[in-house]
Amino acid sequence: MKQEIIIYFRELIARKNWKTVKQELTNYSPVEIAELIEELSKEDAFILFRLLPRELAKDTFSYLSHEEQEDIIEGLASNSSKIAELLNDLDPDDRTAFFEELPGKVTQRLMQLLSADEREVAARLLGYPEDSIGRLMTPEYVAVKPWFTVQQALEHIRTFGKDSETLNIIYVVDDQWKLINFVRIKEIILAAPDQVIEELAIKHFEALNPYDDREKAIRVFQDQDRVALPVTDTDGTLVGIITFDDVMDIVEEENVEDFQKFGSLQDAVVNPLKARIGTLYKQRIVWLIALVFMNVFSGAAIAGFSSVIESVVALVFFLPLLIDSGGNAGSQSATLMIRSLAVGDVQMKDWMKLLGKEIFVSLLLGLTMAAGVSLVASFRAPEVMIVVASTMVLTVMAGSMIGLLLPFVFTKLKVDPATASAPLITSIADITGVLIYFSIATWYFV
Repeated sequence: MKQEIIIYFRELIARKNWKTVKQELTNYSPVEIAELIEELSKEDAFILFRLLPRELAKDTFSYLSHEEQEDIIEGLASNSSKIAELLNDLDPDDRTAFFEELPGKVTQRLMQLLSADEREVAARLLGYPEDSIGRLMTPEYVAVKPWFTVQQALEHIRTFGKDSETLNIIYVVDDQWKLINFVRIKEIILAAPDQVIEELAIKHFEALNPYDDREKAIRVFQDQDRVALPVTDTDGTLVGIITFDDVMDIVEEENVEDFQKFGSLQDAVVNPLKARIGTLYKQRIVWLIALVFMNVFSGAAIAGFSSVIESVVALVFFLPLLIDSGGNAGSQSATLMIRSLAVGDVQMKDWMKLLGKEIFVSLLLGLTMAAGVSLVASFRAPEVMIVVASTMVLTVMAGSMIGLLLPFVFTKLKVDPATASAPLITSIADITGVLIYFSIATWYFV
């Protein structure tokens, strides 16, 4: 958001010109207001949120970061009726996303503020496993019966469609609420009033299961190119829907999570500017300490070859170049595999086929890089040229194998493959590279 707009609202709040603030806010979308709140101080953000009309406050709340949402609820702590109004108005999927980030006791306390119907919905959605499709879905959709005429369907949509998450897709169910098929709203609008819904419905559809992992929803949306997908239980009963915007939020969250894991961060840091120093420290220290102890092995390996190092000092010059090349090759391979596993392009059963292909690719890479390092060695230390070239080929191949296989190993152990992060792969490749380099040197010179 433009800085002048932020300054303008800060001045209005400072002058306590509440009437103008309320009028001005109606000119902005919920997304823009959420961006404005993120830029204001906690006190000003809370004041601005309190001045929002009820419907606009509900929509804006769903676009705020979790930290800002907590600040808003904390600010409303003295006004339980206002909190109840906000939580009851929220779309069920947005409310679930908010609740699941809170401590259990806080969630239980806030759920007591919900109406009986909304509390039942919230409890049902929170009852599904974490990271499941059930946590993403919303029960707010429109369903019609197959024998409805178009005119009856439109009347039904007008009556019950106000609170629906989307009206682009209308679902067709039987008397037991089992999903039969669906119809696009466009087809209903363009059809004759007396035409039967069953004649317009699309027969082939894919439904999700609420217990499936949410990454499956991402893959199905990519394949189906839909704005919404139905969620059914094992009996085929329609229990909710997932919309495209919910999946896009998960895609962003997964990308951030994988990116930060690849940098060896314990958990996602949403905004380092707002995070406490202690939080940032805890996010980073565990992996750094673990990697320190792993790198001790590199030092121990070097110490074990002290005699050959003393006799051929030129070997030390090429050590960083060689082990870094292995780590870089491993990071490239791991990045490719983690991404392919995440989007479903590669399955666990494909590891052997990929390993065979990677052997040839890494061999070509290693030979090319060996030619380059041989040229450097021919000027700097010709006596180690054969050792350096041989090591380059083997370290690049070893690093590539490590980078390819680790994501599969973590996936097999049911651990996020992003945990096979660049620093971890680099550390393993470093140890391997040191052993390869000085083993070849010992064989060649001793």
